[in-house]
Amino acid sequence: MKKQNLRSMAAQAIEKVVEQGQSLSNILPPLQQKVSDKDKALLQELCFGVLRTLSQQEWLINKLMSRPMTGKQRTIHYLIMVGFYQLLHTRIPPHAALAETVEGAVAIKRPQLKGLINGVLRQFQRQQEELLTEFAQSDKRFLHPDWLLKRLQKVYPKQWEAIVEANNQRPPMWLRVNRNHHSRDEWLSLLEQADMNGFTHDNYPDAVRLASPAPVHALPGFEQGWVTVQDASAQGCVTWLEPKNGERILDLCAAPGGKTTHILEAAPLANVLAVDVDEQRLSRVYDNLKRLGMKAEVKQGDGRTPAQWCGDEQFDRILLDAPCSATGVIRRHPDIKWLRRDRDINELAQLQSEILDAVWPHLKPGGTLVYATCSVLPEENSRQVAAFLKRTPDAELHMTGSPDNPGIQNLPGAEEGDGFFYAKLIKA
Repeated sequence: MKKQNLRSMAAQAIEKVVEQGQSLSNILPPLQQKVSDKDKALLQELCFGVLRTLSQQEWLINKLMSRPMTGKQRTIHYLIMVGFYQLLHTRIPPHAALAETVEGAVAIKRPQLKGLINGVLRQFQRQQEELLTEFAQSDKRFLHPDWLLKRLQKVYPKQWEAIVEANNQRPPMWLRVNRNHHSRDEWLSLLEQADMNGFTHDNYPDAVRLASPAPVHALPGFEQGWVTVQDASAQGCVTWLEPKNGERILDLCAAPGGKTTHILEAAPLANVLAVDVDEQRLSRVYDNLKRLGMKAEVKQGDGRTPAQWCGDEQFDRILLDAPCSATGVIRRHPDIKWLRRDRDINELAQLQSEILDAVWPHLKPGGTLVYATCSVLPEENSRQVAAFLKRTPDAELHMTGSPDNPGIQNLPGAEEGDGFFYAKLIKA
């Protein structure tokens, strides 16, 4: 395998996210295929880390360079950020971080700029202390775009700093124990035998948080389907759905399949239809079903036009994990901070209400619909459900909040699950 310069690869990936609006989860996997297993983790760390702390890196560049890099030199701008990130946030020895970052200029065919990169990074090393002191007083210190910060401050006047702090951390690793193989406590003792520690969750009966993240192949029985990587809050969807054997259940917006397989763990004899608009992501649903040895019907389809993929069929239960801003999972996907725009929130809320209205007629009378998002913004959550209840006479809120403030809102916490919202609706 040809030795790749990881710093230049990271710089190019970050540029695609920030300048072209591409998602890191689409860019990173093909890049990781090109490097050794040992380097996969470092490449991910550099990309995620720079995007997590992007406001800091931008601020430093503006302080240390008289004018921005533009045009074909723009990748160098992001390469310098990768250099800052290593010096500030990793244990890579500074001399190695500097040397590899400077060499990155050769990999992106800009060898004439090696001196510039070296000069900026060395100047940063000399001035690091006073620069960081000044940054800690700046309005960029929260590492969030201004529009999102304003929204969080308005909605959560007492909690916004804790939310921002949680968003800026590395996420905890939560697992879901497959109850068809072991109880949670049985699997925890297998984990201890493998010299790892886990903690349970008070509200979600299958959830285990690892004391420190581990590769999946080290987890007892991962290949045999004994356990799945899934955030605790995401597991709450099926806790509220309460699927039963023999029922016909729709999992809408199902990719990558974590909730589809959780439904089948809770009710192995349920008849599940998993639908997602994104054909490519549906391959992950098949992969998850295969690893866990499960069967479900899987279809590509748009939630706004259910007649096209299910005719006039009605379901006993519907899980709608609606497309959303993903502002509750920023710590897992730090590129969300830079991909989302303020105007997206109203557009997403409009899409969510269209899907809700379209799919409600496909719920049997007496049936349950769980509306869920991984957002922390009320336009997509409590206000969305309140508006739906107002215009839908046969919809009743059940056990999740009150009609004037519907739903349950989880906020991201250091040892808790991600930011998530649930509302359980029953058709009269």
